[in-house]
Amino acid sequence: MSVTIESFEFRTRPMSTRFPFRYGIAAMTELPHVFLRLGAVIDGQPCAGLASEGLPPKWFTKNATTRFEEDLPQMTKVLEQAVGFACGIEAQSLFAFWKELYRQQDEWCRAEEIPPLLAHLGTSLVERALIDAFCRSKGMSFSTALKANHFGLELDKLHSELSGFEPADLLPQQVDKTLIARHTIGLGDPLKDSDIPSGERCDDGLPQALDAVIDHYGLTHFKVKICGDLQTDLARLRAIAALLEEKAPAYQFTLDGNEQYPTIGAFREHWEQFLADPALAVFLGEEHLLFVEQPIHRDHALNPEVAEDIHSWEQCPLMIIDESDGEIHSLRSALKIGYRGTSHKNCKGVFKGIANACLLEHLRRTDDGTWIISGEDLANVGPIALLNDLAVMVVLGVGHVERNGHHYFSGLSMYPQKLQDAVCGVHADLYGPSDEGFATLAIADGLIATDSLVSAPFGCGLELSDEIFALLGEAGLP
Repeated sequence: MSVTIESFEFRTRPMSTRFPFRYGIAAMTELPHVFLRLGAVIDGQPCAGLASEGLPPKWFTKNATTRFEEDLPQMTKVLEQAVGFACGIEAQSLFAFWKELYRQQDEWCRAEEIPPLLAHLGTSLVERALIDAFCRSKGMSFSTALKANHFGLELDKLHSELSGFEPADLLPQQVDKTLIARHTIGLGDPLKDSDIPSGERCDDGLPQALDAVIDHYGLTHFKVKICGDLQTDLARLRAIAALLEEKAPAYQFTLDGNEQYPTIGAFREHWEQFLADPALAVFLGEEHLLFVEQPIHRDHALNPEVAEDIHSWEQCPLMIIDESDGEIHSLRSALKIGYRGTSHKNCKGVFKGIANACLLEHLRRTDDGTWIISGEDLANVGPIALLNDLAVMVVLGVGHVERNGHHYFSGLSMYPQKLQDAVCGVHADLYGPSDEGFATLAIADGLIATDSLVSAPFGCGLELSDEIFALLGEAGLP
C-alpha cells in the first residue's frame, strides 16, 4: 500500500449553544466547528476523506489567565501545521502515515512549547480524514477495515506487551446494536424544569432541565461534574442524588472532577466529606458510581508523588485520566501511578485510542484488577464528528458513552435544511425531525442506535460531494 495527500481544504461553521455549558473553568456559549477535506492517493487511486472537530474553550489548554480569543489562533495553527506536515509524507500504511505525522507534529509542538493534547488535535484530524478516505475508497466500513487490520496497526509499536496481537484479537468480536447514552450534568444545568427562569428557557422544543431530559430520552446513565468547592458540590450532589433516585432509581453515573484539585490529598478530603453525608453515601457507592474522571489538574496528575497518595488511600475510588492523556505513553504512565484507565475521544487519536483499549483488554486477561476504557464527549455534533466518534466507540466496546452535544446544541439546526434532510435520509435510525422541524439525535430508552453508522465508511454515510461540503460551512479556518 502507498498513502499520500495531494490536497486539502478547511471549512468552518460557527455554533451557539442552547444555554451555557459550564465545565471546569469555562462556560461555553459558542464555538467554531472546523471541517477538513483531504484529497489523498491510496494504492494509486485518488480518493477523498472528511473529518471535523469543534474547538471548545479551555479544554485542549486549561489556562485561566487567557481569553478564548487568545487561544483560538494557536488552535488553528496546530491544524494548519499538521496538514502541512501530512502533505510531505508518503507511507506504506495508514498507521505508518499517522506514526510519522505524530512524530513530526510532536517535535514541532515541543519546540513551540505547545501542549501535546492541543498539538495532536491536528494529528488526529488528519488521521480521521485519512481513515474516512480509505474506507470510502475501499467500499468498507471502519469496523470491517479494523477487524482485518487494513490500516496496518502495529500495536507493539505503541505498547510492547501487545507484540503478536492484532486489534481483532483484543477488541470485541461483535459490535453492539446500541450504545447507552451517558448524559452530562453540567455545572450550571438546571435540575428541575421549575428551576428555569422564564428569560432563560429554551424555545426549541427540546428538554432543558435534568428531570425533563430523563423523561424525554429515557436515560439511565449520567456524568456528574463537580466544581471543587466543597459546599457548592455537597449541595449540588445532594440535589442530583435525590432527583436521580426519584426519576431513574437504577441509575449509574461517573463523577467528573474537571481537574479542580491540585493533589490527591485535596480530592480525598472532599471525597471523605461527601461520604460522611448520609444523603451521599449510597449515591457514591458501588451500585451507582462507575468511576471518577480526572480529579487532578493535568499539570500534576501524572507526577510521581501521586502514586504514593493513591496507593496509601485504602478506600480510593476507581479513577481514570482524561485531559492528562495527551501523548502515546500517557496511559502507561497513569497505570503505573495507580489510575485504572483512560477515556477515548477521537480528538486524542483514533489509532492511539485503539491501542489503549487493546492494552487495557490485555490487562483484564492477565490481571485481576478493574481496567477502564471510557467513552467521553467533547460537545460533539453531527453530521461528521459525532458519527466518526460513535463508530470508534462501538468498535472499542465501551458500552455506555457520554453524549452532550445534542443537549447543548439544537440538533443540526445550524445547518441548511437540505443537509439536515440528507443526514436523516442516510441515518434514519440516528437522526429524525424534532417537533420544531430540525434534525436531532434520536435517543430512545436511553439508547443510541448504531446500525447505520456501523455500516457507513467511517460512521457517516453522506456522499462526499462538493455540494455537501459547501453546505457544511464557510471556506477557511476561523
